Amino acid sequence: MPAFPTSTTVLDSILFRDAFGTPGMREVFSDFALVSRYAEVEVALARAEARCGVIPQAAADEIAARTDVTKLDFDLLRQETDIVGYPILPLVHQMVKQCGEAGRYVHWGATTQDIMDTAVVLQLRSGFEIIEGDIAELRSILAKLSKRYRDTPMAGRTHLQQALPVTFGYKTAIWLAMFDRHAERLTQLKPRVLVGQFAGAAGTLASLGDKGLEVQAALCEELKLAIPVSTWHVARDGLAEAVNFLALVTGSLGKIALDIMIMASTEFAEVYEPFVKGRGASSTMPQKRNPISSELMLAASKAVRQHAGLMLDAMVQDFERATGPWHAEWMAIPESFVLTAGALHQAKFALGGLIVDEKKMDENLSISRGLIVAEAVMMGLAPQIGRQEAHDVVYDACRLANEQGLRLADALAADPRIFDRIDRATIEALTSPKNYLGLAPEMVDRVLKSSTR
Repeated sequence: MPAFPTSTTVLDSILFRDAFGTPGMREVFSDFALVSRYAEVEVALARAEARCGVIPQAAADEIAARTDVTKLDFDLLRQETDIVGYPILPLVHQMVKQCGEAGRYVHWGATTQDIMDTAVVLQLRSGFEIIEGDIAELRSILAKLSKRYRDTPMAGRTHLQQALPVTFGYKTAIWLAMFDRHAERLTQLKPRVLVGQFAGAAGTLASLGDKGLEVQAALCEELKLAIPVSTWHVARDGLAEAVNFLALVTGSLGKIALDIMIMASTEFAEVYEPFVKGRGASSTMPQKRNPISSELMLAASKAVRQHAGLMLDAMVQDFERATGPWHAEWMAIPESFVLTAGALHQAKFALGGLIVDEKKMDENLSISRGLIVAEAVMMGLAPQIGRQEAHDVVYDACRLANEQGLRLADALAADPRIFDRIDRATIEALTSPKNYLGLAPEMVDRVLKSSTR
């Protein structure tokens, strides 16, 4: 009989894995990659200890030469991990056998968490490289949208009601500014997060005597990681910051997704995700064109937010070695990175080929018949008839326009307080939404200038 798929989560499902993640990020956090990182740390430790005169150089050379992750018995590794509760001792068992006489020096002076934490930091580094590249691509896409639609007027909305005119480029520039800040945050957090862990059983490096800090520094140098100022076995703020950063990124993607989904609704019809035959199709309604990428971005933002909370909870650890919170990180960190990569992938697709209907934006801007710029009309009339009278005139004109379905310009022109004092051309100019964009275009320019720095 054929082997049937057995995955149980969307991250590994043959149906959903490329909707919620990417092959590159899954590879970073795969079982094989994780065990390879464990072995990489063990080998680097042997080299560091040889440099510091703790173990023979020949032993370190043998450990480096003979350690081969591809030849490990992963089924045995799984079985022993299930018994021990952690994978490092089972891995060391097999490495010792691979390394022969030099095997006696494998894992010298280390504790399980040293190896696991440092391996996870190596994963984070690779994961951040992918995230950093994706953010850079997304910023480029958003910059192009902002420049192209700098002067494209549309209805600005507050509380889901038309408020004042803006431009579509202004909207996308706000999105761009968020990701400029995320790029800055990522640069800033790396020195705090990409730090090695090597401290021994209770974090004091007692097993290596006066060589402990020297070996710690050499290990970090081998792996190109920062040297920790103090043991962080139970100080998990760095890893919590990493996942909460991902929550910020996906939170911004969720905001963009929500805007796109509402703007793509039939009643708005202002933007659409790129057309791909069959994408977003309904099984019963042939006319449907669902915003699939935005839906996936929004879902990812909700899931990563949950993991961000879990990581904050996992910071509360007992004494010098936690009794359970550490394990929660094993769930939250890989899933958060995969989901974030998936959401960024969907965002690059959706925004990179976004279809913008400028004509529909213009039509929607006109549906209030000029009422959207009532504020502009009031401020424009005030110098000529006084601020309070201008307020009263516009208020009455708005009510008349609503009651009789008139354009605001026509309602104003019919007001005896206006028609013999303000000419019709001025009234038309004041009630044109396109003439009340404020500094939206200039704000786009400011974001674009800042983004290139």
